[in-house]
Amino acid sequence: MNTDIRRWIEEDGVKFLKEIGVKKDQIVLDFGSGEGHYAIPAAKVVGGRGKVYALDKDSSALNKLKKTIGQHNIKNVELINESAKIPLKDGSIDIVLCYDVIHYGDEKERKAIYNEVYRVLNKDGLFSVYPKHHKKDSPLMELAGIVLERVIEEIEKTGFVLKDKFLKRLLHDEYYNKGYILNFRRC
Repeated sequence: MNTDIRRWIEEDGVKFLKEIGVKKDQIVLDFGSGEGHYAIPAAKVVGGRGKVYALDKDSSALNKLKKTIGQHNIKNVELINESAKIPLKDGSIDIVLCYDVIHYGDEKERKAIYNEVYRVLNKDGLFSVYPKHHKKDSPLMELAGIVLERVIEEIEKTGFVLKDKFLKRLLHDEYYNKGYILNFRRC
């Protein structure tokens, strides 16, 4: 594990997640969790009475996460090997983290994700999005031609309202990066 990842998991990620709204005893879904760079700090923030679901379609990444949570003796993370369909009950989640994920799909696929997130969030739930790779942020794949305002508009069409927009230093893959975090609430 490189130095940036270690520092993120042990300190900076916990601080970051508290700043964007994750709290003790909450139930969090890390959608597209990968190796758990957000799931692990989230598990620390929510504590033993909270829970983190780490959902990813990449079983190899989830296997690495499983190993890491074992090494850190983390008991409140549940791994889910799925793609866009979230196998959780309606209204069962307090916060959904969707970081560096939405650029993998086209508009139809993104809308399906937003609808699923809306379904699983409770009425006061928070949908936190890091839309990496939009037009002004190292373009890549489906978001390459979309400005940040269009991402916000897309998500709001699904029944969310933008609550906060933060420019934060956060972990992207294996290194630190500055990017916008968009926090939405259900309408």
